[in-house]
Amino acid sequence: MINGKKVIAVLPAYNAEKTLVKTVQDIPFGSVDRILLVDDKSSDKTVTIAKRLGLEVFLHDQNLGYGGNQKTCYQQALARDADVIVMLHPDYQYEPKLILAMVSPICYGIYDVMLGSRILGGEAIKGGMPRIKYWVNRLLTFLQNLVFRRKLSEYHTGYRAFDRKVLESVPFEKNSNGFIFDNQILAQVISFGFKIGEVSCPTRYFPEASSIGWSKGVEYALGCLWTSIQFILEKSKIAHFSIFDK
Repeated sequence: MINGKKVIAVLPAYNAEKTLVKTVQDIPFGSVDRILLVDDKSSDKTVTIAKRLGLEVFLHDQNLGYGGNQKTCYQQALARDADVIVMLHPDYQYEPKLILAMVSPICYGIYDVMLGSRILGGEAIKGGMPRIKYWVNRLLTFLQNLVFRRKLSEYHTGYRAFDRKVLESVPFEKNSNGFIFDNQILAQVISFGFKIGEVSCPTRYFPEASSIGWSKGVEYALGCLWTSIQFILEKSKIAHFSIFDK
């Protein structure tokens, strides 16, 4: 425990057999109390390897998608009495050694949510982030900072940590089961007034790291714009959307 807080790391997994061992091995000893892997109907040996590593494993009977996997991750972590939940992708794209930096500000009550930003360090492109993805990231972040009235360096990282009270407050179950879940939950966090902090996280792109592809990327970008529009309409009391239910 950190400051008396129970920390659970959740790994939303789908065909992660090539990177799972390295990801788990790099989690600092004593930084988390439990590690829970939720498998989204993988077709490889992800589950076998996870069990061999001694992880707690929850299996989906069918593939629910990235957002659907996160929903299960958070529900199961809350059911296991987690005070702080950190999501770490098992594809080794994000640095497991930063978990302490991610969860400590929450454990000590400084922030409610922490993001591992690939932009803060200034070397995202050197780390392998495709230029088109980098510039779309920067453009969407600029627009959403205007909409949300924040100064975050990135809204699109998959490395996140949450205080229990956040996940008990925001209706994340009403979010998409797809990739836009990530952006929706940040809009919810901001709408509910929770405090967000950031940690610089090195970028790591390689063949085994997951990628959403061109068509999914366009769908995600449009989804971010729609989430922003929903936020504006909600705050202006012009319309109400269930993802902002209180």
